[in-house]
Order: sequence, then C-alpha cells, then structure tokens
Amino acid sequence: MKFPALLSGLVLACMLAPAAHAADKVLRYAFKVAETGFDPAQISDKYSKDIAGAIFDAPLEYDFGARPFKLRPATLAEMPQISADFKTLTMRVKPGIYFSDDPAFQGLKPGERRELTAADYVYSIKRHYDPRWKSNNLYILENVGILGLSELRRESLRTKKPFDYDREVEGLKALDRYTFQIKLSVADPRFVYQFADPGFVGAVAREVVEAYGDHIMEHPVGTGAFRLVEWHRNSRIVLDRNPNFREVRYAEVAPPDASDRLKAEVAALQGRRLPIVDRVVVSIVEEAQPRWLSFLRGEADVIEEVPIDFATIAMPGNHLAPNLAKQGITMTRYPRADISFSYFNMEDPVVGGYTPEKIALRRAINLAVDLDKEIRLVRRGQALKSQGPLPTTVFGYDPAFKSEMSEFSLAKAKALLDLYGYKDRDGDGWRELPDGQPLVIEYSTLADGERRQLAEQWQKNMKALGVRMTFKIGKFPEQLKAANAGKLQMWNVGWVGTVPDGDYFLALGSSKAKGNANKTRFDLPAFEALYDRQKAMPDGPERLAVMSDAQRLLVAYAPYKFHVHRVFTDMAHPWVRGYSRNLFVRDFWKYIDIDPATQPQP
Repeated sequence: MKFPALLSGLVLACMLAPAAHAADKVLRYAFKVAETGFDPAQISDKYSKDIAGAIFDAPLEYDFGARPFKLRPATLAEMPQISADFKTLTMRVKPGIYFSDDPAFQGLKPGERRELTAADYVYSIKRHYDPRWKSNNLYILENVGILGLSELRRESLRTKKPFDYDREVEGLKALDRYTFQIKLSVADPRFVYQFADPGFVGAVAREVVEAYGDHIMEHPVGTGAFRLVEWHRNSRIVLDRNPNFREVRYAEVAPPDASDRLKAEVAALQGRRLPIVDRVVVSIVEEAQPRWLSFLRGEADVIEEVPIDFATIAMPGNHLAPNLAKQGITMTRYPRADISFSYFNMEDPVVGGYTPEKIALRRAINLAVDLDKEIRLVRRGQALKSQGPLPTTVFGYDPAFKSEMSEFSLAKAKALLDLYGYKDRDGDGWRELPDGQPLVIEYSTLADGERRQLAEQWQKNMKALGVRMTFKIGKFPEQLKAANAGKLQMWNVGWVGTVPDGDYFLALGSSKAKGNANKTRFDLPAFEALYDRQKAMPDGPERLAVMSDAQRLLVAYAPYKFHVHRVFTDMAHPWVRGYSRNLFVRDFWKYIDIDPATQPQP
C-alpha cells in the first residue's frame, strides 16, 4: 500500500516535534563526519549507524559495562536458541514492544499502537536481499547462506520484478506471532553477534517502508529509545525520547577500569527509567578546532574523539590536563575495534592487478609510508602501528604477528620499483610506468585538518620515492558512494568493528564483500578459502593460525596499506553523569544523565 500524501522530507516531522523546555535534559554532541541517512538496509557508515542505533532495536544488545563483552536480550524474551551445528537460530520476541507513532500506521484504532512482531525482523532481514536497497551489509548474510534468500534475490535480478517479500523461504520464517527462525547453509559459531547491531538488523515496519518508499532514509521509525524529530542534512540531527519506548530500568555495572567517580555515578543511576535524557542534539562539525572550542565553551556536553591536533594540550602524556581536571571534566580513553587504512582499487589499470609488477608498485608505496612520523606528527601518539587488519580488541589479534605492513624502508621501495621498470626515464624526478607512460596516483581524501596533515605526509613520502601523487578532496557521503562503486583509485578511511571478532576485518578482503566492506574489489581464491575456513571454526589456536595466514596474503598482495589502530579519548563536562564507552554499544546515549541545573543554557 502506498501513501502519496505523506511528505518526502522531514518538514512535517519538524513542525510536529515538541519544543525543548528549560527543564528537559538535553545531551549535546557533535559528529566529525556527516551522516548518509538512517535506513538499516542501506547504511554502513559509523555516524549514520550511531543514529540508527538510537532509533531501532536489534534483537540483542551488549551489556554496557561488562568486560569481556557479553550479549544479552534487547527485544527478545530470552537469549536465542542455537543448534549444536550453529546452523539454526530461533528467537522469540518479547510481547508488548511498540514502534513510535507515525502516519504510516493508518490501520490502527484510536489509541492503538503498532506492536513489534517476529514478522518485522523477518521483513527487515529480507530487505538486505532486495536489489532495490543496494545493501552494503548483504555480504554478511550471504557469507552464511540463509537458505533460499540468495535464490530469491537472483530471481528478482533476473526477472527485473520486485523482490517477493511474501514468499516464504526455508531459511527465514516467522513460526508464530513472536518467534522467528533462521537456517544457515554455513556453520558460523559467531553469526549471533550480528543480531546486536541495530544499524544492520534493527526492526523496520513494512508499512513505513511502503509509505515512504525511496525516501525511507529520511523517515526512520523504530522501537528504540529515541525518535527522529529534526534533520538538516550534514548539519543537525535531533532525537527526542520515544514515548512508546518500553519500560527498561538502568541496571548496568561500571566497567572494570572505572574511576571511583564513575562507580558512584553508576550506583546513583540504578533503577532509573531509560532513556534518562529527553533529547539528543547532534551537530556536524567537521573541522577539529571549532569542535574542540565548542566543547570547551560548554556548548557541547561531550566530545567524542578529542581531535588529535589538541591531544598534547588536552592530555599531555595521555593524562587529563590539570586545567581541565579543575573544571570537573572527565576523560575516557579506549582502543576501538578499528583500523585506519588506505586502499588501492584492484580493478584500476594503474594500481590494480595481480601481476608481479602491480604487486611491486603497491608494496613499494606501502614501504615508503613512514608510520612513525604519521603517529608522532599527525596522530600525536594516539595510535598503534598496524601489522594487518585485525585490531587489538578482537579475537584473531596476535601480538606475535609481525609483517612488512609496519615497515618503513625507502631503499626497499626504490629497489622494488627499479626492478619492475618503474623508472625516471626523462630525469624530471618522477617515475614512469614500465611502458613509459606517466605514473600518477590520485588519492581521495576529506578536507578536515587531520586528513590534510595525512595528505601532506603522503606527499612527502611519495616525493621521496619519486611517485607523483595528486589529491581529490570531497565530502564523505559522496566519496563513500564512489568507493562502493569502484570509482576511486585510492582512498583513506577507517573501518570500525561491530562485533568483537576478527572475521569482520578479514571481510575487507573477501570477494563476497566487493563494493561493501571490500572496497578494493580484491578477489583472490586462496584468500577466500582461508576466509571461509576460519568462519566455520570454533575459537581456538587452530582458527587463530588460519586467520594469521589470511592476513599474510593481504600483506603480500597489498590491496591495502594498513596504517594504524587508533586510540580514542572522549571527554565530558561535570554535568554529564555515567559517561563511559562500550565499543559495540551504539545507543549509549540512553545510559547517560544530564544535570540541567549546572549545564549551561543557550
């Protein structure tokens, strides 16, 4: 059913949004990168998924304070039943959970609310297979082979007919109003982790999708703690408490490394109904200086990722600066499940390919990158060298694993290029391709201060190597779209894990993830075999060895330059209570309290 009278923008939502009152608790926050939209079937970037995590509910969630990381039910009545062969998962939705009100729910009686059911999760998962939505996360589902869904997708592509949501498949079905079951063709002991990511498997109502159609990115309607009431693209996002949010009480524990102050705040929050704040206001502030100054002036309550330009001022020696401590500001420092990398488009005629001379070019470029200077000068010591894609916080990371990826050797780099014919034939200081044509590398990046400094380091490194590099400056949403389409030659980006397992990072090389996680479009059968093998194995030394072998292939063929695993520091003003971070909890806003009496008012 279609609802053509519904507005395609958020003008109506903004008009109907309640105004914030002085007594309301408002958490003010900033993103350093713009969002792309809020539809779980279409988004893949961290910032959009952070917002989606506040609006939508996945079946599971991570215990906010528990370490090691621990799953618990979110909308489920209990933890999923998982078969001994890890191929069947059965989940029962807890009755009495409701979507936020929306004009799309036209068939309801006055005062009636739209209840969340098993069919909503079945529909939401199926949407990733619908070619219409071009899901960037489809590879995660196809990796485990939900029985019948890939065939349904191929039929839709072949016939060019709309995806048939009503056809029941063996691998995904609602058993009753509240129970749904998933059957896989591939055993995956860790597939259950995916059901704690609301920006991926958050429940979306079919009526809402059919009402808003191609504008669904602008109209997120979920069962989560907040609802979207205002959105000015690339500028401002406002979330209000969802009046229909179920009764959930704060029952968290302080993380093991919590300060005495945080422990006391966590104790004081026990039993409070979530979300504790009434409103979350997110501004998009791409430049580091205004973002930092806004926090210092008290215009933002929290700053996520203190800009590295100010790291030595804000936290000399990685300790909170005395002047900030006197103001009651708190510091939360944590390694994220994260890798910062530059990638080469493996289908590009200059930097792509699997022949020896192409591999030599990429390896030489990687060897010429001085990571020590990058970490010291640009990242102000807030990072660790990468040996491969797996960060320190996930299973698969092996501190004994060392590789060429962290090595800086200009001599080796020059020797490789000389050996394979990348020489300066005309004496102008720049190397040419083996056939004598100009060698020019185009590197896409963003305009913020950190990226500019990274670009300067690239320029110096490549000049020393004799490789001409130009830079293409753009906005993140547009570059992400171009990267997914294989239209960028090189790009710098971060990859943030949603699960505490290295499989998520090895997917960067999986051919099944081309155009999604694998923006390089790397396709190597030997790697794929290792990737598939480790996926089916239980955690243990044998799986760790296979994951290390897979990493070695990524290093050897060099579709990426893995730079660093970043260490992040957040800061919060004293009127913010209970602030801590769990790497895998996107909707942490619902656990935070604000004291309006001491919070500066605009």
